[in-house]
Amino acid sequence: MSYEFARIDLAQTQYTESVQWSYLSKSDYMIKKCQEIYRAYCAHKQFASVMPMFPARLRDPMADILGYYSGGNLVAFSLIRRFDDHNALCDQFAWTYHEPRLRLGIETMKTECAIYRDRGFRYLYLEQAHVYKKEITGFEILGAIT
Repeated sequence: MSYEFARIDLAQTQYTESVQWSYLSKSDYMIKKCQEIYRAYCAHKQFASVMPMFPARLRDPMADILGYYSGGNLVAFSLIRRFDDHNALCDQFAWTYHEPRLRLGIETMKTECAIYRDRGFRYLYLEQAHVYKKEITGFEILGAIT
């Protein structure tokens, strides 16, 4: 199995916030909503193996939960883990696929670039370098440690 890690150099981006969003609280209610969205996402994708969405993962003090809305309803979330004031990991994204034409996976990434660039971050790490992520400006494959 080949596994490439990637990041987005936010200094190269000029994206603006294109999706209605808000920071979600880490309340029991919101944790359950995120878990429901995650279950719907995994079912839609028909993943053969799924990492549980533990409440502690969402409550991590170094994590931000960004909620995304369509028609006033919460339909997606991103879990962004901050390593420091300049580097963050796009840890998990999930959405309901209620309207696939919205391309929320791409549009939320562009919005996250704008949010974290404007907060002074330099890089958003992506872990897996999925093909669709390569269309994001500033996308870079990480090399080996030498």
